[in-house]
Amino acid sequence: MSTSNANFKNKCVTQVNCIFCDSLLCTRGMKAVLLADTEVELFSTDIPPNRTVDFVASCYSTESCKCKLRDIACLKCGNVVGYHVVAPCKPCLLSCNNGHFWMFNSDAVSTLNRLDSTGQYKLTFDKTEMLCNCIVHEMCT
Repeated sequence: MSTSNANFKNKCVTQVNCIFCDSLLCTRGMKAVLLADTEVELFSTDIPPNRTVDFVASCYSTESCKCKLRDIACLKCGNVVGYHVVAPCKPCLLSCNNGHFWMFNSDAVSTLNRLDSTGQYKLTFDKTEMLCNCIVHEMCT
């Protein structure tokens, strides 16, 4: 997988909530753009949401790439909030990506930048993202 942690380490860690029922979906979200269409903004996470979403329908692919996708819905209200990349296609794996395969549609979620334990600084992903560590920064990009 071709990832560049330097491109993502200054991204803010976000809390992601369902816009329909305000249910907490994820506490380790990142603002991202769709690799196949960089005009599409969304939020992603590298950790499977635990007991907050479930799969709906079958796998599908889009015209822009051959990734196998499956929609996910909020467990509390049942609305579709995004999708999971079940099997990434080779071009997407070879492109610069953040290693996140759980995607939340911007129009289906609300987000909040997470703060450190003092409540003064925003959290950002650092170089050791694979180890699930976060580092505190005053400014987020």
